[in-house]
Amino acid sequence: MTTSKQNTSSLEKFEKIKLYLIQEVSQNLDTAPPRSPQDHRRKVQGWIEESYANIENQLGLTEAQRKHLFSEVLAELIGYGPIQPLLSDPDISEIMISGSNQVYVERSGKLADTGIMFSDKEHLMRIINRILSPLGRRVDNDNLMADARLPDGSRVNIAIPPVAVDGPYVTIRKFLESKLTMEQIIELGTATPHMAEFFKACVATRLNILITGNTSSGKTTLLNILTSYIPEDERIVTIEDAAELKLNQKYIVRMETKMPNVDGVGGVTPRDLLRNALRMRPDRIVVGEVRSGEALDMLQAMNTGHDGSLTTLHANTPRDAISRLETMAMMAGLNMPLGALRAQIASAIDLIIHMERLTDGARKITHVAEVPRMEGAIVTLSDLFVFEKTYTDPDGTIHGEMKATGLRPVFTPRLKAAGFNLSGDIFGA
Repeated sequence: MTTSKQNTSSLEKFEKIKLYLIQEVSQNLDTAPPRSPQDHRRKVQGWIEESYANIENQLGLTEAQRKHLFSEVLAELIGYGPIQPLLSDPDISEIMISGSNQVYVERSGKLADTGIMFSDKEHLMRIINRILSPLGRRVDNDNLMADARLPDGSRVNIAIPPVAVDGPYVTIRKFLESKLTMEQIIELGTATPHMAEFFKACVATRLNILITGNTSSGKTTLLNILTSYIPEDERIVTIEDAAELKLNQKYIVRMETKMPNVDGVGGVTPRDLLRNALRMRPDRIVVGEVRSGEALDMLQAMNTGHDGSLTTLHANTPRDAISRLETMAMMAGLNMPLGALRAQIASAIDLIIHMERLTDGARKITHVAEVPRMEGAIVTLSDLFVFEKTYTDPDGTIHGEMKATGLRPVFTPRLKAAGFNLSGDIFGA
């Protein structure tokens, strides 16, 4: 009992010291604009040390306690508060905040509680505003939800009451600082060497590729990898809701949507950006994700000379992806007959790569299908590679292998014309 009381007392003392330092240093934060984030961080660290020095003799903290204290104070002042250590943990792929009292994460595809809490709702809202302010975005009574990104490219979704019943909800999908390579995802079992060779040929040959999959299946990661096969001498225009693609080519034009202002005007949609991109002399157009009427603009771009375009969309299967494309294209508001729309899809899309996040947390490419033609009123699909599950371990781990179906794609002559004479072994022929 005595030990428990001592621990509680020590924690309360630590929190009081932290609050004191935060209040002291906060007075200096607006005195001069920082020249750079690094310069600002150094200044704030200096102010923390100065304020601590004034009370150090009364505290008796160990060196480890002092470092921990400084880290937490710095995170509160210029970082993201109690979740800052989670953002720095490379083993964590997602951070989920449900109100001020619950923070849990995804590690290796599984959810785990962290025990981290915010002081109160106001504390959480301060961190939310710190995320949104640099991007010119906001959440308030007129805007109850927002999408954003962190400086490292991590994707953030925010919802606040009354739509968020238990307090503000924040979901952060972390983006890897080091871009994954095809070799790495082959080692992880997401793809095979034959598929990698095939994908490289398809991108270089300027085929139009659609990457589909369920939530958190790795679509954007694969999109990043495929863009690395685009030649250096091509001009690439990227369009995203929150810029997170990391392309290394020289001629990159990155565009991002914008939310409307308080009066409901000034917003810029993916459709607006797509239409503008067509006037920017793009060799390739890469859309982070199609969700609505921009799907029709993307199809029309693919059908009017902008070959080699890439995009992603949410779908449960490649066949579902075709249906979703139809639905989203109809949301553009044009009174286009369904048959004409399907003909546009069949003509525009060359290849669909479907990813899944399996029940064991693993991310796999489960289907690679070409879109060869129309048969009657139906857009046909032909599987080139399919992931076949073989068995599941008692711990839930799924085993299987990606197999070629034996079919060669109908666009094989285009691959050969571009200098890619792929062997029959790749397709199981």
